[in-house]
Amino acid sequence: MTAPRLMLLDTASLYFRAYFGVPESVKSPDGQPVNAVRGLLDFIARLVHDHRPDRLVACMDADWRPQWRVDLIPSYKTHRMVEESTEGEEEIPDSLAPQVPVIEQVLDALGIARIGVPGYEADDVIGTLTARARGPVEIVTGDRDLFQLVDDVREITVLYPLKGVGSAQRIDDAALLEKYGVSGARYAELAALRGDPSDGLPGVKGIGEKTAAQLLKEYGDLAGIRAAALDPKSRLTPARRKNLVEGSAYLDVAPKVVQVAADVPLPEVDQALPREPLDPMTLEELSARWGLGSSLERVLSVLAH
Repeated sequence: MTAPRLMLLDTASLYFRAYFGVPESVKSPDGQPVNAVRGLLDFIARLVHDHRPDRLVACMDADWRPQWRVDLIPSYKTHRMVEESTEGEEEIPDSLAPQVPVIEQVLDALGIARIGVPGYEADDVIGTLTARARGPVEIVTGDRDLFQLVDDVREITVLYPLKGVGSAQRIDDAALLEKYGVSGARYAELAALRGDPSDGLPGVKGIGEKTAAQLLKEYGDLAGIRAAALDPKSRLTPARRKNLVEGSAYLDVAPKVVQVAADVPLPEVDQALPREPLDPMTLEELSARWGLGSSLERVLSVLAH
């Protein structure tokens, strides 16, 4: 018996992509933008049609900047915050924010499982579901951080959209080795060493992507690199040794910040791909209210078949 195929959506990553990829002229009958809603529905229809998952979960950011990560690295995602916000709110385009609750209502009415857990990002939900999975997993995301979950042995791959989702690139260990010089198992360590300005992670001075990959290849893992920095007989250059030692405080905490959680307390949900809407009446009302038209029809048609 073939193991069920699980598809996990990094939902925020996809609706941001839909928002910027579908014209804002796509509006509801009363003139409100619904480009992210319709774009996401089109993405889901295409993904289900092309990849035929047995189970599907829309993973949500219940907390886009968890305090436990900020406690470890205070600069974590600071630049993405709304200026003068006292609530730590994420800066979201004005015409996208009102569409997010609509997306959630439509997914719920369709019966597509949706999981967000307070104190955790969608990445952590994805990491936990992946750790628990007993069959092939496809993770759909535009976020490179999730490359750390790729595992050829367990058949865990990432579908990384290049343009829309129609031309998503399948990322496996071979693709990671070719592009980054490391497999999924070492990707989080590479990310910690090189840093990521988009997440507010400074990295180690003087160590970019290629150098990080070279060091990991030579010394095996981050612990091996740090041990070499403290070993006067190692082949590290004096400058690199100095930068690694001076970056010790950062390297003490960065791996925990970069590593997605695998132990999130998840609610029980039905992950099965729905064949028909869970709440057809509500879905009909949402479709009329927001003018979801052909985008919703495509999803319903793909799910039914």
